[in-house]
Amino acid sequence: MPPLPIVATLLHHATAAVERPCIIVNGQTYTYADLAGAAAGWAARFQALGLNRGDRVALALPNTPAFIATYFGAQLAGAAVVLVNPQYRHAELSHLLADSEPAIVVATDENETLLRAAMLAPSPRLIKPDATIFGAPPVDPTTFTPPDAAEMALIAYTSGTTGRAKGAVHTHASLAANCDAIISAWRWTAADRLLLMLPLFHVHGLGVGVHGTIRSGASLELHPRFDAETALQRLADPAITLFFGVPTMYGRLVEAARKFGPPAHHMRLFVSGSAPLSPQTFADFAALFGQPILERYGMTETGMNLTNPYDGERRPGSVGMPFPGQEARIVDRETRQPLPAGQIGEIQVRGPHLFRGYWRNPAATTTAFTADGWFNTGDLGFVDHDGYFHITGRSRDLIISGGYNIYPREVEEVLAQHPAVAECAVYGQPDPDLGEVPIAAVVIHPHATVTATELIDHCRAYLAGYKRPRAIRFVTSLPRNALGKVQRHLLGTDPPVAGERL
Repeated sequence: MPPLPIVATLLHHATAAVERPCIIVNGQTYTYADLAGAAAGWAARFQALGLNRGDRVALALPNTPAFIATYFGAQLAGAAVVLVNPQYRHAELSHLLADSEPAIVVATDENETLLRAAMLAPSPRLIKPDATIFGAPPVDPTTFTPPDAAEMALIAYTSGTTGRAKGAVHTHASLAANCDAIISAWRWTAADRLLLMLPLFHVHGLGVGVHGTIRSGASLELHPRFDAETALQRLADPAITLFFGVPTMYGRLVEAARKFGPPAHHMRLFVSGSAPLSPQTFADFAALFGQPILERYGMTETGMNLTNPYDGERRPGSVGMPFPGQEARIVDRETRQPLPAGQIGEIQVRGPHLFRGYWRNPAATTTAFTADGWFNTGDLGFVDHDGYFHITGRSRDLIISGGYNIYPREVEEVLAQHPAVAECAVYGQPDPDLGEVPIAAVVIHPHATVTATELIDHCRAYLAGYKRPRAIRFVTSLPRNALGKVQRHLLGTDPPVAGERL
């Protein structure tokens, strides 16, 4: 029997425990009944505008309770939600809106002009939340029937770190199955409160943070964005028990804790994902906060796939083992046959959490899946003899130099060990002799001094000669998407600088 849709769980909590806290914003608590009533209000508004079952509603909203109410309201009305990063500009918006063809776009005054300019004929209806906290007046939610588990619930576009984004279609069943696996693995209960500073337009903030909260009957404290000092202060609140972040956030928390001192917290779980967590950040955080970060691995298409154990060793540099009810394996990139422990290949995953396919892209969907249901993640990695999975990079990021394979993350971890290096990214540059050579873009800590030669010599001491960067580009920042993933396709657009730091 398919799992109950998450929006149905919201309605259940709203009637079974009317005063149960759900969302805390600026010190004000809103109950499950408040959220359910507002979601029903949005559903009524959508239906009054002529929204039909199976239509799409695009959300271009910031982190507010109105986002969450609109999201569940669209699903109550039988629509699928299209997530839109409010920071997107014309080219990104034009592609997303043309591809998903939403019937309605929900936006704010801040991004209305951009959205209207990006809309193509026939244009969707653009509406805005009202001035109330949830953006719509409440309606009795019992007048709505929750959607079927097999219906389309969400179209989440891939991060576009290497090219044009594709829309991953999730059903209510796939979202619920993934959520149930997370709750089981991380021991999520109604007693928990999540400090949520991740963007809601992403699967990490929405599909893990919001879905997990609703499914478990817990509560969340919502913030518009991440701020290290604010996070440090809020972690001291004894009601806060969970924090989910990306590696960049944990690096900032380490810096803030060194400056102000770590908080006396009651946290039971810190989780990191969406980008690789360096072993150095892992160690620094554990030393300051007295607790190792739990690193996990997920994708837009799959939700969460792998997790370090809640009980047991949280291994630095590893993303752990499959969630309950899921499978993962390493296969040869050419033969597609499973590989033994220790050998690098492509990671494949399988289970009820997988997306249905790419929106209106059957060719990409066919390529993504095997005949027996394994999803080709495109990520390279290996599994060690203890069953822990390790990611070495994206298959398209693999650098082949003179016939040798170079995995960027391996070089990046060595560079990150140098005390002057704040962050770095390694990528391939065409070379007439070797095919490709590795280049490193490096951000230096403030007030640090280091030369390109020193960094290359540092790599030479720890890596085979063919893996050392052939040049160092000193940059002020790395190009990242909203969740902190380095956009490698934007690196290398300028000629490398192999000389001294400017």
